[in-house]
Amino acid sequence: MIAAKTSSKRSSLSRSSVAHAAILIFMAMAVTGCNTTKPDRMATGSIPKTSSAPLDGMNAGELAETERSIGGAYVKDPKNRDVGLRYATVLGMTGKHDQALAVMQQVVIANPNDRQVLAAYGKAQAAAGQLEQALTTIGRAQTPDHPDWRLMSAEGAVLDQMGRSDEARQKYRMALQTQPNEPSIMSNLGMSYVLSGDLKTAETYMRNAAQQPAADSRVRQNLALVVGLQGRFSEAETIARKELSQSQANTNVTYLRSMLSQQNSWAKLADKDKPAKSAVN
Repeated sequence: MIAAKTSSKRSSLSRSSVAHAAILIFMAMAVTGCNTTKPDRMATGSIPKTSSAPLDGMNAGELAETERSIGGAYVKDPKNRDVGLRYATVLGMTGKHDQALAVMQQVVIANPNDRQVLAAYGKAQAAAGQLEQALTTIGRAQTPDHPDWRLMSAEGAVLDQMGRSDEARQKYRMALQTQPNEPSIMSNLGMSYVLSGDLKTAETYMRNAAQQPAADSRVRQNLALVVGLQGRFSEAETIARKELSQSQANTNVTYLRSMLSQQNSWAKLADKDKPAKSAVN
């Protein structure tokens, strides 16, 4: 086992190096696909076939090609709801948050009462740093008489980004009452504990989420992130590579490494992951 002192250093490290990235991960999980259990799969006749594949399994090159393809469709028909939603999602996944917000502003003008559009708009606002506005938008999308668990989870993600973790976790637990054992909610709840530096509790929620039949690759990649943040890099890489193509797995492993690269901690923690160099409690 690794010494307790090392674990303490890892918790401190996690708080400073992954907070923003973790927020973006679970924001994407919280809001996408508010009216479907298979997010990012919407397609219409106006969307090119090359862009209708699930986005979460694409590597960087595939995302860039999809961005070009769906961007062309958006230019031709900027009022098309499904094209706009998908284009904004792709832009967000490639880090173009201001542009994604601009696209969603146009989509919401054309569809002011559409719950999925409002939810996606709230996601774009949060990713662009407009947190108070995002809460307002998500609140507009919610219906008190028939609340949507995805919107509860999305609201929790925004509250977490604002540092209001107790309120955020209350939202996640309310969402779980409506949709028990939903892996995306449990993963978001786990990420909430990542942000507060409680990696052991985070891992408990992440593992539970990953074991659910409906868990997708994003849930498992979040588990890999939490395991890696605790210094168990061989285990994290195994999780990250599971069920993915070689190029996708390499991309995810590179991402895991980048989470700690700012403080040059990957090599240090990976080295401590070797049994021969581990301390015993």
